[in-house]
Amino acid sequence: MKRFVAINYIQCDSHYRERFEQLFATRAHAIDRMPGFIDMQVLKPNQEGEYLIVSHWESEDAFKAWTSSPEFIEGHKRGFEDIRKAREAGQKPPMSSSFKTYEVIAN
Repeated sequence: MKRFVAINYIQCDSHYRERFEQLFATRAHAIDRMPGFIDMQVLKPNQEGEYLIVSHWESEDAFKAWTSSPEFIEGHKRGFEDIRKAREAGQKPPMSSSFKTYEVIAN
């Protein structure tokens, strides 16, 4: 079986790092209910840098279904709310992210 991996690279302002880690420590586990989801790791940089959210999926289609699901909104609503509040206050959002996706070719 070919597996699919999505890595979300998260850049947090220094003042937001503790909040970001708290969001994951108290996460909704909505992704765990998604068909095709295998596993996820949240990686914290040892120094300044990006957090990595590494999710493993049975297929790219399963991952895409997650990103357009109600569970995705549920799993991200607190972080999205923090970003919305910053924008409404005329501030730069405290975090940003970018996805890269990969096909696993060897274990």
